[in-house]
Amino acid sequence: MKKAWWKEAIVYQIYPRSFCDSNGDGIGDLNGITSKLDYLKELGIDVIWLSPVYKSPNDDNGYDISDYEDIMTEFGTMDDFDKMLAAAHERGIKIVMDLVVNHTSDEHPWFVESKSSKDNPKRDYYIWKEGKNGKEPNNWGSAFSGPAWKYDEKTDMYYLHLFSVKQPDLNWVNPKVRKEVFDMMTRWCEKGIDGFRMDVISLISKPEGFPDAKVVGLYGDMNICANGPKVHDYLKEMNEKVLSKFDIMTVGETAGVTLDEAKKYANSEGSELNMVFQFEHMGLDGEGDFKWSTKHIPLVPLKENLTKWQLGLDEVAWNSLYFCNHDQPRIVSRLGDDSDEFREVSAKCIATCLHMMQGTPYVYQGEELGMTNTVFKSVDDFRDLESINAYRELIESGLYTKEDMFPKIAHKSRDNARTPMQWDAGENAGFTTGTPWIALNPNYKKINVADQLNRDDSVFHYYQKLIKLRKEYEIIVYGKYELLLPDDENIYAYVRTLGNQKLLTVCNFSKENHKFDFSGYENAKVLISNYNRDVREDGTLKPYEAAVLLLENA
Repeated sequence: MKKAWWKEAIVYQIYPRSFCDSNGDGIGDLNGITSKLDYLKELGIDVIWLSPVYKSPNDDNGYDISDYEDIMTEFGTMDDFDKMLAAAHERGIKIVMDLVVNHTSDEHPWFVESKSSKDNPKRDYYIWKEGKNGKEPNNWGSAFSGPAWKYDEKTDMYYLHLFSVKQPDLNWVNPKVRKEVFDMMTRWCEKGIDGFRMDVISLISKPEGFPDAKVVGLYGDMNICANGPKVHDYLKEMNEKVLSKFDIMTVGETAGVTLDEAKKYANSEGSELNMVFQFEHMGLDGEGDFKWSTKHIPLVPLKENLTKWQLGLDEVAWNSLYFCNHDQPRIVSRLGDDSDEFREVSAKCIATCLHMMQGTPYVYQGEELGMTNTVFKSVDDFRDLESINAYRELIESGLYTKEDMFPKIAHKSRDNARTPMQWDAGENAGFTTGTPWIALNPNYKKINVADQLNRDDSVFHYYQKLIKLRKEYEIIVYGKYELLLPDDENIYAYVRTLGNQKLLTVCNFSKENHKFDFSGYENAKVLISNYNRDVREDGTLKPYEAAVLLLENA
């Protein structure tokens, strides 16, 4: 298998608004990130993926960009960015930027011009359509509730917004749009950044004819736009004109991606992207196509899904390994056990299971502490547009009652991932001296960096060990994967193989003891165990126990 630095790297995602506030305004910023780079160096990560820091009116927390080459005032200045980039590079840490080019803000100068008249030169930078029978051009729904079309009185046409009404979709069919995007990307690469995470990149090519989609909830499913007819052409062009000219890392957020499509996006020839994020495993605790629920992620379907991707991409493409990001609730509350008794041990179990697979692992801020979902008392506690809109729309439609809907949205809200980073047990968890933009998780006095740095048995130090192991053992990065016990509802066990080495990972995802047969691994070395013991002593896995055994000369 072809080696690459980005296959061997560990990525840490920072959501700047919630990471560290340096000036007391309650909002995390670039100088705050710079002040914590030594912490990340100690953890052992190689790459920071930075959620958007560009100029933005902040309708969707920075994913609505009004200027791709300036910094949001709340986060600081371009000078602050340059200092952070230099400080990261001094520590051997790379910076990957979030690239949001499916849409811009409606306050971007391109859209201001596009909206001004039908014959403006930038009219065709966005997707404008005539209405049908006095209504929207088709039935597509926005990801943030409501129709995906907004009527503009001035020109008597509708523009497409697959997300917020303030996030109009760019028209990638227009070669001028593509050139603008590629030129902007080139300038960032020349500045010295180390790659791009590409927001909803699978949606940039819309289906020809803009047909109605099958109805999901109240509107047509926007996934009709996923993996559109020209998406691979556009990415090949991007690769040729920008990506191939720099030694950078690229990962595409590819909603609606299939295994076959992923093989094209992340192909080993390197003609498009290095890897993609797929979402199938993150939807397993939904209710069919309906995201909102209080269910736990079921283990057997999870094993089946992750195994499909491990085997399906082997040798032909590359996996991204993640459970958490800025759009996902905390994994300890979804797959582990966030009670005081089992939170730390289950956080370590989940991390072991993920980090021993083939692919590039992503750690989301606070995941290395075992941070949990927060407590919402009312809808007023939400800050996330998706959560607020879904709650209102689903209740006003009469489909759900408040009593039914609130716990589901509280459990799955993106705000669970966006509560401030918990640095210490002091005021505001050491995140800010001001009033935080979103309420802290009340458990910060128990779960925080200061406490975990002082404890050898902490979740932080366990992550540190996992990261170190990946750098020491090539088998963890490049070994082949084989699932054991596919139908076991409690144990996730798999073997990795490279040359004459075998690596066994065993994880008990339950509160009960379970037997496991370690035959053939009597002479293996225990690389890591979240109970700090030799799990073979009694052949019994304790609650949420995880262990990794290496067998040489297998």
